[in-house]
Amino acid sequence: MSRSFFLAIFLLTLLVGVAAAQGAPFDLAAALAAAQPGDTIVVPAGVYAGPLVVDVPGLTLEGQEGAIIDGGGLGDVLTITAPDVTLRGLTIRHSGKSLDQEHAGITGKAPRLLIENNSLENVLFGIYLKEAPDSVLRNNRVTGMDLPISRRGDGIRIWQSPRALVEGNYVYDTRDVVMWFASDGVLRGNVIENGRYGLHFMFSDRQTMEENVLRSNSVGAYLMYSRGLTMTNNLLLDNYGPSGYGVALKDVDDVHAAGNRIVNNRVGIYVDNSPREGDAFVIFEDNLTAYNEIGIEMLPSVTRNVYTNNIFQENREQVAIAGGGELRGNDWARGGWGNYWSDYAGFDADGDQVGDLPYRSTSLYENLMEKYPELRLFQLSPATDALDLAARAFPLFQPRAKMADEHPLMTPPESPAVPGLPEPPLLANLAAALGMLALAGVVMFLGVRKAGVTRNP
Repeated sequence: MSRSFFLAIFLLTLLVGVAAAQGAPFDLAAALAAAQPGDTIVVPAGVYAGPLVVDVPGLTLEGQEGAIIDGGGLGDVLTITAPDVTLRGLTIRHSGKSLDQEHAGITGKAPRLLIENNSLENVLFGIYLKEAPDSVLRNNRVTGMDLPISRRGDGIRIWQSPRALVEGNYVYDTRDVVMWFASDGVLRGNVIENGRYGLHFMFSDRQTMEENVLRSNSVGAYLMYSRGLTMTNNLLLDNYGPSGYGVALKDVDDVHAAGNRIVNNRVGIYVDNSPREGDAFVIFEDNLTAYNEIGIEMLPSVTRNVYTNNIFQENREQVAIAGGGELRGNDWARGGWGNYWSDYAGFDADGDQVGDLPYRSTSLYENLMEKYPELRLFQLSPATDALDLAARAFPLFQPRAKMADEHPLMTPPESPAVPGLPEPPLLANLAAALGMLALAGVVMFLGVRKAGVTRNP
């Protein structure tokens, strides 16, 4: 046969091979079945049917742009049952809708999982770790189903999985991000919004929460039945659901909250039976609590709380007692250094930046609101000032102080810098005011100059 004939056969074979390679879809289920421990499977763009199971130890499943696993609304979309698995760069969507079965986008059931840079869409539960210790959830985006909040699953649930790192995730339209019987976790740099509880802790000791944004939830962070919780430099903003707490404590011990910004919530800080144990503590220091309906609300039985160097700025009611009464056994200053209260009317004769008179919460109108909450309708109206003025004029009607800060600060302390978060409203308002003054000065200068030019042509 001629040389040209063999060349034609070779070219035809090559073209058939290329066509077959282009037309043959990647079989993800077959690739998972054939994988060996430690393998890496690169998933090309395309839509792959779930549910799928990863049961090979040390496997890396890495999606290229446009790689989608679609559960078709049936059960868990992807389940990991082997340790040391990495799941990266995939879009996971359309889980089942059964709350009883806890259908999820990703369910992890083995230790040391790394789940990062994935997008989960239209899933009931987002990422659910069950007995998966030492796992990392990083830079994932979780969007829940369009359901009433009572029907949603948790965006992230960590159950009996100690030492979890939950970092840099965005969670939207789900129920909670919850740590449940999971100790020694770190939650850092997450944005959680439009849910029920932004962060929720149940029986989970020694947790660290730092630089999270918890926005537009029913509750920003609810800390319950746990010990050794640290909250640092978080933003808790616009939490106005049925509870509307920025941060709520219930039956927790050894809580240290510092550098947080608790802004524009129904209640900034809510405390119920915390601490529980006689040797435990709750400390709030260096926080900004501003523009909330209520700055702090506490049950009258709460004791052994310490508040120092905080800013309480323009809360409509700075301190409220749930059910009325008087707060006893709490410290509103430490080492002769109390808190800044924007409604403090005292003076500082010796110039030490500490008021010479205690700050006392003695508003008659606030006391009436505790008994008749419907009176909040008239808050900030002339009626409130009239009642409090009358109470001061006639001491017979003036109520007992709910609390007293013996060492109130004359100026607000500097709020700690929080990387990536908005500046404190107090500073923002000051900057805006200075900006308006500068603008007014420019207008006046131009007006005077124009007038001068007109008078002296």
